[in-house]
Amino acid sequence: MESMSPYDALVLVSFGGPEGPDDVIPFLENVTRGRNVPRERLAAVGEHYYRFGGISPINRQCRELKAAIEADFAAHGLNVPVYWGNRNWKPYLADTVRRMRDDGIRRAAAFVTSAYSCYSCCRQYLEDIDRARAATPGAPEIDKLRVYCNHPGFAEPFVAATRAALAGMPPAAHLVFTAHSVPLAQPGRRRYVAELTDVAQVVRDRAAPDRPWALAFQSRSGPPAQPWLEPDIGDHLERLHAAGVEGVVIVPIGFVSDHMEVKYDLDVEAAALASKLGLRLARAATPGTHPRFVAMVRELFTERAAGLSAGPATAGRPVVGSLGPRPDICPADCCRKGDP
Repeated sequence: MESMSPYDALVLVSFGGPEGPDDVIPFLENVTRGRNVPRERLAAVGEHYYRFGGISPINRQCRELKAAIEADFAAHGLNVPVYWGNRNWKPYLADTVRRMRDDGIRRAAAFVTSAYSCYSCCRQYLEDIDRARAATPGAPEIDKLRVYCNHPGFAEPFVAATRAALAGMPPAAHLVFTAHSVPLAQPGRRRYVAELTDVAQVVRDRAAPDRPWALAFQSRSGPPAQPWLEPDIGDHLERLHAAGVEGVVIVPIGFVSDHMEVKYDLDVEAAALASKLGLRLARAATPGTHPRFVAMVRELFTERAAGLSAGPATAGRPVVGSLGPRPDICPADCCRKGDP
């Protein structure tokens, strides 16, 4: 495989996060640059990070995922280096691309830690890659691997995690699948919701086909007057409690690992609300470094490499649900202004 692959590297592309108290506000300024977010709001969000020592879990998780991918590649005869670069914090993607160039990398595949379609999940990462390459004379070519939300390697760890979280819960406990909310005006929003709904249905049907379930959203950050995807997870928990539901398992189907939005917005805020309501709550694990998820990265890498050699195709590619696999290359107008 290694001698035939058109790729001589994989780059892990992620969001980034602070790794100490002094990083928190500069990191949040990076995230919100150009959005006119009040300083008070940055300070309030910063408190979420200070609760955990000013450290986001995402960088540690990326290091662990990178190491797991390297081990899996080596075990399957892929002698390909794995790099890592972030959008909003060190190691910045532009610095990583420069290092790749200096190492002699000519063409790389990019795996992003965002599984779905929509502007912030997919198109924005394509723009990050383009910007990092434009800032680096002689940069290697970089091809983003396809959207993988409905790949078995993403869904199957959630099935196992949902079953584990249900153990010991009341027999009538509901499932609530959650994902990061986005503005209703965000390009690709309808596709995002369709993918979330499709994958949640698959996980529920395989893990607990008799359980009631719903999709809710979390972690909205826009001004109150701006409409975002609903229902909010807190509002939904209150409605379930009012309806007499005794227990809930939250499945963070929109996340690949335990980001701050999972560790704080679910494990702290949602858990506190459930406790106040007297509602039993469990939270399913995210894929993280689950072996099936790690193997999926290799499968996507070799799939795309084969497509470059034999021509792109989607027939026969592994997929769950009803929507079919996404193409290797997004259409030029996908998740841009005017694409609902």
